Amino acid sequence: MSRRVFLGAATALLAVEAVPGASAAAVPAGQRNARAFLVAAMDAAPGPVSLSQSYADEAGLFTTAFTYDNALAVLALLALGDQDSCARAVRLGDALRYAQLHDPEHDDGRLRQAYDVGPYTFYDGTPQPHGFVLPDGSANIGARFGFVGTAVGDMAWAGLALTALAERLGESRFLTSAVTIGEWIERNAHSDGPLGGYRFGADGRGNSLPQQSVEHNIDLVALFGKLARLTRDRVWAARREHARAFVLRMWNPDGDFFHTGTNDGATVNPFPVPEDAQTWAHLALGGHGEALDWVVTNLAVTDHAGQPNSTVPDGQRYDGVTFSTASLVADDSGPVRNPNRAGVWFEGTAHLALALRGRDRRAASRLLASVEQAQARLGAGQSVGGIALPAGCGVVAASSPIDSGFGFGYFPHRHVGATAWYLLAATGTNPFR
Repeated sequence: MSRRVFLGAATALLAVEAVPGASAAAVPAGQRNARAFLVAAMDAAPGPVSLSQSYADEAGLFTTAFTYDNALAVLALLALGDQDSCARAVRLGDALRYAQLHDPEHDDGRLRQAYDVGPYTFYDGTPQPHGFVLPDGSANIGARFGFVGTAVGDMAWAGLALTALAERLGESRFLTSAVTIGEWIERNAHSDGPLGGYRFGADGRGNSLPQQSVEHNIDLVALFGKLARLTRDRVWAARREHARAFVLRMWNPDGDFFHTGTNDGATVNPFPVPEDAQTWAHLALGGHGEALDWVVTNLAVTDHAGQPNSTVPDGQRYDGVTFSTASLVADDSGPVRNPNRAGVWFEGTAHLALALRGRDRRAASRLLASVEQAQARLGAGQSVGGIALPAGCGVVAASSPIDSGFGFGYFPHRHVGATAWYLLAATGTNPFR
């Protein structure tokens, strides 16, 4: 299972200080353009409290704001370090807290997979007239696409964003919300099965999901480790070890890679093998350089107009990695029509670039250059919230349509998650440690 299946900020803004030397003129053009997209995605959402729309309008998800993407945006804005970026990170962090405190059905601290942050008319003609905050004050969960479940990975990333804000600002409200997230995960997802670790989360009806993802547990190694340090409560160190033990059980010593997880808590899934399980394990746990080598050897792709089903314009070429081993053999039987087996997944390419910085800076630079070229050339003419995006602003999710192998695809639409990961890689910011 992949993690993707399924106010009160005024005083905090005054507390944010600019980082010396972090003027706009000193920021490289690629990073300035990426930041401009994150700003546009925030500003397109109406209302004083809101999350950011995750994808350009052309993706067809309307004003969907994924929790994971918004957590990444917080971390990327903090990594940029200038005063306005940090103030915007605070706004998004408080919007995550608002969603946690104003769920329309639960008061247990959970976050949903996604929220609606602006009005639109759904494909069946049903209007969705509201922004992020409904008239009754509750958060506007993404029910029309079924994004109403609670995934441990999404919760963990929100927790990482909130702990980063707590560290930066010294504001207790962010740490309190992160602790609440950790406690929800412990209550609802702790597994005592033979593989240990933590389960996937809960569906929209609150039913527990038995699957377990190595990605989720990697996220928890990072979150629980941060909570142990910030709260000085040793219970979080024990929970971190419970998640870490599951991750290590997913290691395949014969193939030098991490398996994706288990569907029943006892049997390891041998296929597909995803990219992020490898790079994230390295970033969160350290070591495991063999997993990075496995990604470079087994998931590297090059997309250009000559590739079958490529949508890349003539004369352009993009190097990077794809999502998983299933992406390399995808056909029309999956959820993506005419998938390109050589399509580049730019979020994952940024993962790898960040992971390689310490051991092969030249390779990391080449990957970042490919992502920057994609930002400059792909996704022209797209918009967010009906507002046209500036040219060269925001990284598209993929160079051509790709099938992840986990029931969904990625397409050449500008994406908050891909853009945030690019900024993390470009600034050398490891969000796990």
